[in-house]
Amino acid sequence: MTHASGKYADFEGLRERAVALRREGLSVRQIRDRLKVFNNDMLHRLLQGEPAPEWTKRPNAKDDLRDRARELRLQGMTYDQIQVELGCSKGSISLWVRDLPKPERSRSAVEQARLAGRMRWDHELAVRDDERQRTKAAAKAEIGDLTDRELLLIGVGLYWSEGTKDKSYDRRENLTFVNSDPGMIETYLAWLAVVGVTPDRICFRVMIHETADVEAAERYWAELVGIDASALRKTTLKKHNPKTSRKNTGETYRGCLVIRVSRGAELYRRVEGWWRGIVEQAQLHLR
Repeated sequence: MTHASGKYADFEGLRERAVALRREGLSVRQIRDRLKVFNNDMLHRLLQGEPAPEWTKRPNAKDDLRDRARELRLQGMTYDQIQVELGCSKGSISLWVRDLPKPERSRSAVEQARLAGRMRWDHELAVRDDERQRTKAAAKAEIGDLTDRELLLIGVGLYWSEGTKDKSYDRRENLTFVNSDPGMIETYLAWLAVVGVTPDRICFRVMIHETADVEAAERYWAELVGIDASALRKTTLKKHNPKTSRKNTGETYRGCLVIRVSRGAELYRRVEGWWRGIVEQAQLHLR
């Protein structure tokens, strides 16, 4: 059979040389340059049936996924379960594991569907939580260093939200702040330092339900604010109401910390003035 004419007339001889070079481990391009055969169709005909050497094969990015899919299939997983685990399509999974035996059904079809649905939802929740944490971390980084003025304004807002306030019918020109959030407590104490309140003017008291671990709560708050538990004022115990379904229970429930500043009337008046100034400035932004 005649395969070509001209310079490719000796097709069989050329093929014999091409095959020999291929078996030596040369690539198609190297064989082309060695034999001066620049016709791609002719090259493929010369090398027909000869496998490429291992070093010329490009790594398949899905090889690891394929191997893992086969491992999971042998463990008895369904296509849905493998898809949730690896995040690849069912079509790919089917191609990769079709020669393997089907897993024995230890659950009903309904149970399998429920399990697959739960695994998908768990995966979705993990993705959402990861996104949530990234958003929080990025927002935290945006804050940077706080100036004393910025901390002053933040503290005024904290106090006006959580502190006791003077009323015309109930005079309370003193600074008393109550909160259960350790971060709020630490921020408030930093604010007190900025406005010139010395530690000797600050009194601490725990407020907690009587059914809680009172001593553990006292130790926790004392350690947080840097004092000995014996320096705390007498703890206020809230009476337990069996009809109330409270969520703030368990080992992490530590009640609230009450922070009172002695001789604080003058500072309270300044806080109220600062707050009114903040409100007036905010109103200008609304116009």
